[in-house]
Amino acid sequence: MGTGRPGVRAAAIDWGIAGCMAAALVVTGLSERHSAAGPDLLGYALLVAGGLALALRRRAPVPVLVVTGLCAVGYQAAGFDVPAVAFLFAVYAAVRAGHRIVTVAASVLLLAVLPVAALASGLHDTGEAFARARGALEVAWLIAAGAAGEALRQAERRAAEAERTREETARRRADEERLRIARELHDSLTHQISIIKVQSEVAVHVARRRGEQVPDALLAIQEAGREASRELRATLEALRDDDTAPPRGLEHVPDLVARARATGLDATLTIEGQGHDVPTAVDRTVYRIVQESLTNILRHSDAATATVRIDRRPKTLLIRVDDDGKAVPDAAATPGVGLQGMRERVAALGGRLRAEPRGEGGFTVQAELPVDGTS
Repeated sequence: MGTGRPGVRAAAIDWGIAGCMAAALVVTGLSERHSAAGPDLLGYALLVAGGLALALRRRAPVPVLVVTGLCAVGYQAAGFDVPAVAFLFAVYAAVRAGHRIVTVAASVLLLAVLPVAALASGLHDTGEAFARARGALEVAWLIAAGAAGEALRQAERRAAEAERTREETARRRADEERLRIARELHDSLTHQISIIKVQSEVAVHVARRRGEQVPDALLAIQEAGREASRELRATLEALRDDDTAPPRGLEHVPDLVARARATGLDATLTIEGQGHDVPTAVDRTVYRIVQESLTNILRHSDAATATVRIDRRPKTLLIRVDDDGKAVPDAAATPGVGLQGMRERVAALGGRLRAEPRGEGGFTVQAELPVDGTS
């Protein structure tokens, strides 16, 4: 309900202004002398309609511009020598909404038609008809209304640009802070884990030199230390986005597949579609998705084969990585840091990601990234 109140208040203000304008036009029409060329009832109805149409100027500025112009021509033809004030308000609203060419065309057309309407009201003097038309719609007031609308439109555009700049700055600062924390955490944990790993390896080495049986707990500590070091390096690579290393993108995906194949995994790559330019953010995200997917396959899936398919479409880029590992449809997938990082990257670009076991066995990662309007 809180979000609806400003809209209701704005609508009430618009209708209040429109009602006041209609009343002002009717009062002006009552005070002015008019001919009997047309029925008074029609003239008053056009005065009221021209004023009330302004209530819709925010939602439909161009139709309101047309309606107020037609009403001005109509009540002038009916003999009411009333200024086209409602049309001036409509000009302001249309220019503010960005419809400058339509507004100029409508204004020129109205300036040309008003003298004809004055002649149709019963005037036989062409000079007097032009004078009445000029009094109904002064060019200076017309230009002023258009200039006011354009000035406010530019001010609103600059305000929107400033707001967008503030949001981008805040987002960039948040990313920088996230990277700083990640680096500090990496340095701290790496130091401690390195000590644990070195001590455990020394203990294992000494025990084996003495011919003693190495405790299983000590071997587990040694392996856990190695795995933790690898995970920390992978996590930092996923978080960092600076220029200390050249960016990796779609053209480097074949290298990822080749390295996976060198480990014994039967990995294949298929790239389809036209080779149009891909935005930088999308390009890097494709590389990270394939990298993380292949890493997970090598570490956790116990798979023999993996397929990477990239489909480059005009407005989207599709990535799919499948394996024949031990994952089964009924198994509950435990999302790790890598998968969460992929989801965050894809969501930040407005895309979609699906990662789940396949019906025929194994695991699949599918991502759809938009390539239009991505910076």
